[in-house]
Amino acid sequence: MRIYGLAASSFAGGEGMEGKIIEEIQTGAMQEFLSALPEKALNLGLRILLAAIFFLIGVRLIKLLRRIIGKSMKRANAELGVIQFVDSFVKATLYVVLIMGLASSFGLDAASVVAVLGSAGVAIGLAVQGSLSNLAGGVLILALKPFRVGDYIKESYSNQEGTVTEIQIFYTKLLTPDNQTVILPNGNLANNSLVNITMQEVRRMDITVGISYNADLKKAKAVLQRILEEDEFVLKDRDYLVFVSELADSAVVLGVRCWFRQEDFWQGKWRVTENCKLKLDENGIEISYNQLDVHVDGCISQGK
Repeated sequence: MRIYGLAASSFAGGEGMEGKIIEEIQTGAMQEFLSALPEKALNLGLRILLAAIFFLIGVRLIKLLRRIIGKSMKRANAELGVIQFVDSFVKATLYVVLIMGLASSFGLDAASVVAVLGSAGVAIGLAVQGSLSNLAGGVLILALKPFRVGDYIKESYSNQEGTVTEIQIFYTKLLTPDNQTVILPNGNLANNSLVNITMQEVRRMDITVGISYNADLKKAKAVLQRILEEDEFVLKDRDYLVFVSELADSAVVLGVRCWFRQEDFWQGKWRVTENCKLKLDENGIEISYNQLDVHVDGCISQGK
């Protein structure tokens, strides 16, 4: 019993010594951490400050490089859409490189990131398939040139129309006639039909005028033909003519056809349309309108 008691007391003393040792180690580690904390915080702050400085320098260098590339492409007479596309692509690529470089300065291994991205390539591809489709659409637009910056287009996917102002990596900007900006994905523009209204230098104008059946048809045609001959913006080297388009219910419909340059089209169409009304009125030719004549046949009954 006495031996057992000594053993138990020595065992209890050993446990107490071990606890004291652990407590001293923990206290020492805490003190060491606290003593090294200001130095670590200072180092981290310096690294953050240097990263911010390098980021600002990198942004300036990226802008400078983009400017140099843009001027070089302008001197090479590259299209504006190509310049805009290349500029946006270079900008995105250089910013990715800059951010990866700054991240590596904080201990992030770029090779590990690339490996992780590669292993997750399928998931990432599904996640960004829309963006990749738009990128491929932008490349196709620049390669096949269905439209260029400055063209007026009408697309069928969302029934938008306007003047092309920018062709970027993923989207194209249109400016509508009422001064609204429409942003369209390149993928939709490349994969759907569209009408390029201003691709050609000239554009045909067609309007119709309905005159009364009682009006002098030959005189009306001569009046309308003279309007086209006297308009200085009507292209005289192209066919311009007045013809009977339809014998409608309430009118003889005359077609007026001529050609304008693209820049003169809308003003020309509005001017010719107005002159048709004024000149027909001056010559006493009635412009017809829908009317209905009702004839009632029957007997009038007399009251008893």
